[in-house]
Amino acid sequence: MSYQALYRVWRPQRFDEIVGQQVVTTTLKNALITKQTSHAYLFTGPRGTGKTSAAKIFAKAINCHHLKDGEPCNECDTCQAITNGQLNDVIEIDAASNNGVEEIRDIRDKVKYAPTQADYKVYIIDEVHMLSTGAFNALLKTLEEPPANVVFILATTEPHKIPLTIISRTQRFDFRRISADESFARMKFILDQKQAEYDEQALWVIARAAEGGMRDALSILDQALSFSDNKIDLDNALLVTGSVTKQLLHQYLQQVSDHQSGPALETMQSILGAGKDGQRFIEDLISFVRDLLLYQEAPSLINVESTGLSEEDYQALATKIDGSVLYQMIDQLNDIQQEMRFTTHPDVYLEVLTVKLAQISATSPKAATDTSANFQIEQLQDNITKLQQEITQLQQRPVAQAPTQESKPTSKKVSSSTQNMKINLSKVYPILEAATKEDLVKLRDIWGDMLNMLSVPQRSLLHVSKPVAASPQGVIVAFEYSFLYQKAATDATLETDMENDLKKLVGEARSIVYVPSDQWPTIRQNFISQHAVTHTETQIDGEDEDDSVKSDETKEPANQENDDKMITEAHKLFGEDIVEVKND
Repeated sequence: MSYQALYRVWRPQRFDEIVGQQVVTTTLKNALITKQTSHAYLFTGPRGTGKTSAAKIFAKAINCHHLKDGEPCNECDTCQAITNGQLNDVIEIDAASNNGVEEIRDIRDKVKYAPTQADYKVYIIDEVHMLSTGAFNALLKTLEEPPANVVFILATTEPHKIPLTIISRTQRFDFRRISADESFARMKFILDQKQAEYDEQALWVIARAAEGGMRDALSILDQALSFSDNKIDLDNALLVTGSVTKQLLHQYLQQVSDHQSGPALETMQSILGAGKDGQRFIEDLISFVRDLLLYQEAPSLINVESTGLSEEDYQALATKIDGSVLYQMIDQLNDIQQEMRFTTHPDVYLEVLTVKLAQISATSPKAATDTSANFQIEQLQDNITKLQQEITQLQQRPVAQAPTQESKPTSKKVSSSTQNMKINLSKVYPILEAATKEDLVKLRDIWGDMLNMLSVPQRSLLHVSKPVAASPQGVIVAFEYSFLYQKAATDATLETDMENDLKKLVGEARSIVYVPSDQWPTIRQNFISQHAVTHTETQIDGEDEDDSVKSDETKEPANQENDDKMITEAHKLFGEDIVEVKND
């Protein structure tokens, strides 16, 4: 008999021989023992994880008359016929090459006939996601109401391509990736049975290169056995897989962490000169950095013996390299890995990568951003402190007894910088016309939440501001200091961010208008006066000429009525706790 590949010779024939899928195999065995099997199953998972093997074992078990603990006997005629692929009632279909409507219609027609030899007719459809839309529709009715003696087992590596109407009519089992430890144990068992010599470090290299597929691991093992005359050693395993030794990775990582780009480039060139694959080098480096990160956080999660390095090597690197540097390294490695997919000159990308890794410092980009933000905060705090000191000095000066007329130029001089600032009243007045106390209270309640959504520099800019009026369409924000008002008024990004954050909090879009605190009373009083005059003029338009001349006693109640209206309007706009009425 001609030579057969290891993955074919050592294909599981019992559920217990399937590596790393205990949950799936236990569920299937219990269903067989209790005779609660379904009419349709969906096996999903990465390649080489045992989906097709489990389907064949299930086909044997459901037809075996000597079932024991849910396992087929593998000795009766039915089991042996299924193992050899000679039983007509177990039909394997490759959906990649039989994905048309006609093939599925043929299955739908033949499924009506009873099995000829076995108790159940089992259809195993591999790579079922390759079926066309029409083929899925043709299969749908059969899956929904199949004959009592028919079982469908669908296998796929891409379950997201299968219609939900198909998935809902099956029992789904997800096959997980096989860990390196489980692959190592299976390969060690097979080599012990073959009485072949092997180096355990070589098996670890193959187990990691298989990336969770048992079939891939056995294929690589088969190739390594052929390469080294039925003997597995570390050097041959590295050559077959294209992997890099951990000692070279350790040396490379140590050099780039010491910012020694020259020696690191020489190490990288020696790795490529030995025939190593560039993509495999990147993958091995990512895996090594990942192991180092895990070792820093939870050393118990890393099996140091399987990595080819000693505990002292990991301890030295974990102490030397900061976690932020490792995070940046992984980002750089992922970026280069994506860029190398379509290049014919991987050495150029690896050289650039080496220089970039050697330039990484312990200060992450986030830390640099935080430093810049802290510097801006310190500047703002210094300005606020200086302004507070000036205010204190002004308050401590004795007030000179001077005529009112002489003191007016001084007050104008003090507030000249604020008065020179242009305030867009065309945006302020529409908000005041619709402003209510309820909107203002609502805005003040969520003001702190809105500030927390802004960046640190933006929060520091708004720290001495507060909403003073609000309507369903907008909000007026007053600033204590003129220089902060000027900075906010020229910051379009701040206004946009505030409007977006308010919309998220209240669910409505509101415009933002800034005003200086020292001009806000004047703006508010002018609006109230104009608002009250408008109502008065409307009343005057309807009065007779004889009533236009009033005595002083008549005017006083009218003025009092206007004042009451102004006070009522002010209470309505700004709230009774804000408005203070003073009699002249």
